Amino acid sequence: MTTIPAAEDSSRPMIKILILAILGLGIGAFFYFDLGHHVSLNTLKANRDALLAYTNDYYSISVVLFIVAYIAQTTFSLPGGTLMSLAGGFLFGSILGTIFINIGATVGATMAFMATRYVLRDWVERKFGDRIEPIQAGFAQNAFSYLLTLRLIPAFPFFLVNLVSGLTRVNPGTYIVATSIGIIPGSFALAFAGKQLGTIDSLGEIVSPPVLLAFSLLGLLALTPVAYRKFVERKQP
Repeated sequence: MTTIPAAEDSSRPMIKILILAILGLGIGAFFYFDLGHHVSLNTLKANRDALLAYTNDYYSISVVLFIVAYIAQTTFSLPGGTLMSLAGGFLFGSILGTIFINIGATVGATMAFMATRYVLRDWVERKFGDRIEPIQAGFAQNAFSYLLTLRLIPAFPFFLVNLVSGLTRVNPGTYIVATSIGIIPGSFALAFAGKQLGTIDSLGEIVSPPVLLAFSLLGLLALTPVAYRKFVERKQP
């Protein structure tokens, strides 16, 4: 059994407090400076010419700023993910926009995942260990398929999947790969819509029921290996 050195063990509470302080400051600053007031489709459309001009003049800097902003938005679970994706498609095009969105969202989701795991997972397992053990076991066995499904189906909020996944025992590598692959369809759909930014009057116009249905079917398809494995196990004597 692996033991944690006393010095490392004693430092864990301080690290947890530091992580919570950083998250609290980030979220607090967002609301204190009323940044949510600027997170709207109307604001994005009103500033599209200025944003496009800046991107054309300072392309490399714009890419870095966009990815960093997306990482921050995702890490702190702030509103505006959809608008950020639209802006990515508008500024960088459908393909490059999708790539930059994917980088920012995957890195930010991983940071949120790791923060939640470090701060809360031990407490949750101590508090609800017996009740969540079956969930933990099932998730560990089929983690990739489960995560891929959660990422593909829009009904599951992105930030919530980040936080809940941190409470499981899923391997970080599996989490990163499943997240990066699973968000590609949605990222591309939003980046593609961003190219037609001038014709969009509300966020509800972006994802139609057929698109939602298609994503949901993709998500369910990702569960096929899990269903097949359970079917085989039941057939075995």
